[in-house]
Amino acid sequence: MQGRPLTIAFYAPLKSPGHAVPSGDRLMARMLFACLERAGHRVLLVSDLRSYVGDAGDAAAWARVQAQATQERARIAAEWATDKPDLWFCYHPYYKSPDLIGPPLATQFGLAYVTCEASYSARRNIGVWVDMQAYALAAVQGAALNLCLTARDLAGLQAAAPHARLARFAPFIAVDAFGAAPAPEPGHVVCVAMMRAGDKFASYERLAAWLALLPPGLDWRLSVAGDGPMRAQVQALFAQVAPRVTWLGAVDAAAVAALLARGAVYVWPGCGEAYGLAYLEAQAAGVPVVAQAVAGVPEVVANGLTGVLVPDGDDRAAATAIGHILTDQALQRQMGAAARADVLAHHALPGAARRLDALLRDVVG
Repeated sequence: MQGRPLTIAFYAPLKSPGHAVPSGDRLMARMLFACLERAGHRVLLVSDLRSYVGDAGDAAAWARVQAQATQERARIAAEWATDKPDLWFCYHPYYKSPDLIGPPLATQFGLAYVTCEASYSARRNIGVWVDMQAYALAAVQGAALNLCLTARDLAGLQAAAPHARLARFAPFIAVDAFGAAPAPEPGHVVCVAMMRAGDKFASYERLAAWLALLPPGLDWRLSVAGDGPMRAQVQALFAQVAPRVTWLGAVDAAAVAALLARGAVYVWPGCGEAYGLAYLEAQAAGVPVVAQAVAGVPEVVANGLTGVLVPDGDDRAAATAIGHILTDQALQRQMGAAARADVLAHHALPGAARRLDALLRDVVG
């Protein structure tokens, strides 16, 4: 990294790095914070305000969020009266959770404003989300730079804000925790996912269907790391294969790494996944992946090289792919080695820090 360290105001309106509930959003917020620090910058978490409004008709919640944002802007502006940062960095502003704090402060104090994983969806222009998405779009249009983690997000922003400044920035993880030599246990299928409504539950539905289609004589077992409000409903989906499933509940990062090291194949359908950091973690541990070729999953899993991506909803193809990897140890080792190599080359923290530092210095000057 070259040049003086920057002072960066960091804000994640959907889920702050210190939020109590684990999720991919929280993990990515933490990873970006660490990435900025690794690049040598002084990073300040300027607000924990969650601007999330989950119901398009909840006008009262939207009004509360706006009032809270006004208070936060005043507080931060007072703190910056004698010592302002160089840049405002906002992670994941979108129609349910726009950044209501950063753009006005960036204008007031003459700061570069940068977004990461901003998105736009015209079909979400309903209820209070119309107003909320307008804020998110205005932030993108006025930003010095918008970092896009997937080609899908890049295309969406190009269509909605053709004059916005955009750049690709690949998802990444810290790989050190996954450096143990792979020790795959025969037939061991693993996955790590929260148990909640929506896309996560839909993926569990598909996973249960996949496993039910595995040949009766195949030796396999599934270990699931994760918990959530729909644990009972998720477990009920696997009644047909219940004796083969171990529910580990919520586990820490070290336990996840240890689980992955013992996995023969990582299986998660990926319904609606933006990209899925868990896929990167599995591949960093040398575990091949089976998933659907949907949403952002192809951004992080190379079909035929680091895993197998099947068409959306093709349960039979998924079951076939799982069985093939479990019964072909040479293929398992080959894909696992390619998976780890790909993560180290394209999705590891050191390279991400160098790339991010260069992008930010270009806009700060």
